[in-house]
Formats: sequence, C-alpha cells, structure tokens
Amino acid sequence: MQAEPVASLRPPVRQATLVRRDVAHTFSSFVSTIGQWWPLRPMSADPDRAVDVVFEQHVGGTVYERWDDDTTVQWAEVVAWEPPRRFVMNWRMTSAATEVELRFKPLGPALTRVEVEHRGWEAMSEADLAKDCALPGGGYLGGTYNTGWSLILEHFRESTS
Repeated sequence: MQAEPVASLRPPVRQATLVRRDVAHTFSSFVSTIGQWWPLRPMSADPDRAVDVVFEQHVGGTVYERWDDDTTVQWAEVVAWEPPRRFVMNWRMTSAATEVELRFKPLGPALTRVEVEHRGWEAMSEADLAKDCALPGGGYLGGTYNTGWSLILEHFRESTS
C-alpha cells in the first residue's frame, strides 16, 4: 500500500507583480539592475553599510551585497538559469538554506508577470522562522517574508516604469 503524500506544513511564500515591458527586457532588468532598485533598507544584511547588490548571471553564480568598505555578503547561489523565463537560487540569508524561484511569464508583447516562490521552510525551526527576516517581527507566511517579497517586487515594478 502506497502512502498518501503529505502536504507541507510550511507552504511556499508566493508573490507576483505585472510589469509593462516585454519578457526579455523584464528578465534582463531584474538581474542586471538589481543594485539600483533592490530596497537595501531594510532588505539587507546590514542596511547601514550596504551600497550595492550584484547578480552573477549563470549557474553557480552568486548574488551578494557589497558594503561601503568592499565587504561582500553572499545572499544566494544560482542553481538554475533559463533566461528570459526563470532562475532559481539557493537562498542563504535564512538560518537554513531555502530556495527562491523567479518566473517571468509573457502576457503580451509589452506585459510580463513576474512571480516569486520562496520555498523550503521545512528546514527551519519555529524559532528560526520567528527571527530570520530583515523586517521587524520575523515570521514567513502572512508575515514579513510575504511582505518582504511584495515590497521587493513593488520596487522592481516601479523601477521599470
């Protein structure tokens, strides 16, 4: 007898936004100009010192922030790279590695849906979930991770208009 699949007790955080640009431009802008639009305050390892975000655009590449003294803090490693449709990162800004996937779906010649799915919360304890977020209050679903990705996508959408 085969066991029934068990639904995750910690479902992924999912957010999306619409960008009024074609999919290739939207994807390229997301990764190439991330240092210009990413809200380093408060979405940074050290908002008082962070000055840039760098995205190395290939499998095995890293995403990291650079501080005012040239210190770097790695956020993620790129594990899937499929421009202009998607990329996946092992996210290391949590106490246990989680995974972030961004998908870019063309809805027309000048309209793209950008979707983020942040998953893998099962690897984290309740205490870790309560503290591992840049925004006050911790939490992930319905809390600050959800709010954080919404804020990030809003900043990105505004930067493309």
